[in-house]
Amino acid sequence: MTAAACQTLIVGCGYLGATVGSLCVERGDVVYATTRRRSRADRLQQMGFVPLIVDWNDRRTLCQTTAEAGQTAANLASMMPNIDQVLVAVSYDLSSQVSRYESQVGGMRNLLRLLPNHVKVCYISTTGVYHQTDGRWVDESSPTFPRREGGRVHLQAESLLHRYRPTAPWTVLRLAGIYGPGRVPRIADVVAGRSLASQETGFLNLIHVHDAARAVLATWQHRSRRVYAVADDQPMQRGDFYREMARRCAAPPPTFRSPLPGSSKQMRSESNKRIWNRRLKHDLLPNLLYPTYRDGLAQILADGRDTKGCSQATRSL
Repeated sequence: MTAAACQTLIVGCGYLGATVGSLCVERGDVVYATTRRRSRADRLQQMGFVPLIVDWNDRRTLCQTTAEAGQTAANLASMMPNIDQVLVAVSYDLSSQVSRYESQVGGMRNLLRLLPNHVKVCYISTTGVYHQTDGRWVDESSPTFPRREGGRVHLQAESLLHRYRPTAPWTVLRLAGIYGPGRVPRIADVVAGRSLASQETGFLNLIHVHDAARAVLATWQHRSRRVYAVADDQPMQRGDFYREMARRCAAPPPTFRSPLPGSSKQMRSESNKRIWNRRLKHDLLPNLLYPTYRDGLAQILADGRDTKGCSQATRSL
């Protein structure tokens, strides 16, 4: 470990968190990663992280010393004075025994009570906080009155940062839909020629996982403002995204059907806005690695590995 190395804590080490953690390990950081499942701790250690068995909804686990065989014992609460930066990227687990509100807001409150003021915090929120459905451009100054519960709880979690850390360093990244290697939405259906339960029209906003991870690192290095909307340079019609996917996979053109009324797919299909990323480009990432969905799909599908059933790990967009 070099003198310039940081101690990084990742709370919620899923698809994005693991990508951020890997970039940190590459540059010599010590990376602590939380998981609620002991079965995942070995995998985190293989990735070069120090795993912590922590459930941020259970305050007792925040103060327990945890370690599996061959792993480093660590106590999250006692480690905090030595932590330099924290990524909070917790996704809601439908199989959990807590509500969506407790999963995001309650857990966030528990964590913030432990964090010293010097720690840089990056919280992963969502463009779902924006309620607009008429195709207009939205940015960080746009009003937020989300209809879906997920957007509402993320907005409430954001408010805790204002309350608990009024002068301490923190940043909120409101991310568009994340895609990347191993996570291409609905690709198995497209390859198989199955009809998609989605509206063909309406704008879709995406960000490649590697650009999202670079945005996180940039907030720790030279953040200048509190909130950023994170999307690539080209919102697209949903149908165009799936047609490009089909073209690159040599699959038949996709067909579409109306989602079931009241379903989550219908609510996602009703989202119709364009995310303006000008603040992101000005402050954090002047140049994206994958500025459009065409660039991203070209990279992901180049070797064909993502054309086989990877959609089980994704949500519909």
